[in-house]
Amino acid sequence: MKILDSQGRLFGKVSILDVGAALVILSVIVGIFFFPGTSGSVAQVGVTTKPVEMDLIVRGLNVRDPQALIDQFQKEKKTNIIIRNQPAGQMEIKSIKILPRSVTVPQPDGSVKALPDPRPDSFSTDMLMTFGTKAQITKDGPVVGGTKLKIGIPVELDGSGYNFNSTVIDIRFPD
Repeated sequence: MKILDSQGRLFGKVSILDVGAALVILSVIVGIFFFPGTSGSVAQVGVTTKPVEMDLIVRGLNVRDPQALIDQFQKEKKTNIIIRNQPAGQMEIKSIKILPRSVTVPQPDGSVKALPDPRPDSFSTDMLMTFGTKAQITKDGPVVGGTKLKIGIPVELDGSGYNFNSTVIDIRFPD
């Protein structure tokens, strides 16, 4: 009896293609269950963790009582953050500053001046907020919650009575 016949069957019973497919499936199963690999992201290998502070700017937040929102921030002292639609944990609220609203007014000589907004019942608020947390420092910069933190990245702030967006405008590493 021949090992391989004219139709490509082993011992006249099993096709070589079937044996090859069975070996591939078996090796995939062994690879998945016995050698699952490392867990976590590659960004966590060989990195240090340092404190980081970031400034966020909030533009045009529609809120009826901005001082009540600031009081809530100061009472809770922490907020949940979401970076690029991925929850990144909680950050400590270091400071909050309401920015004065201004409007651009053309002058008779053709120049433009920024003057305080004269509308008394404007419900739009601008704020500068400073947050602190620990971040993993990689060659590309700080990583918070598995997401790289860079200037210009939108950050969503989420708490018990609020959910709004802001933008990172500064990142610092305090000593």
